[in-house]
Amino acid sequence: EVQLVESGGGLVQPGGSLRLSCTTSGFNSDGYRAVNWVRQAPGKGLEWLSGIYTDGDTYHSSSVKGRFTITRDSAKNSVFLQMNNLKPEDTAVYYCNARECTSCPAYWGQGTQVTVSS
Repeated sequence: EVQLVESGGGLVQPGGSLRLSCTTSGFNSDGYRAVNWVRQAPGKGLEWLSGIYTDGDTYHSSSVKGRFTITRDSAKNSVFLQMNNLKPEDTAVYYCNARECTSCPAYWGQGTQVTVSS
């Protein structure tokens, strides 16, 4: 059973930084992996932020490009989201999700709250 656990959220002042972690478990092979970061701000829908895929290619949405960076430590089965120059509009619940193949359903973590406020 695939499980994802996010951590690293909290309260931070505007301009500050946080690093979110997504620890994965339960994957059965060394094949396809896709891990994404998605957020949901209060009263808003899900917003895709960033993804890292099997060969290490990364993508970031235009809204966070240059401030957020996705990385991974494959040996620890973890994916990270380094968030710099945080803004109040970054306040949201941040989720990671993952797929084992392109057509597989996504697994989701429980989310971690990020609040950016002075």
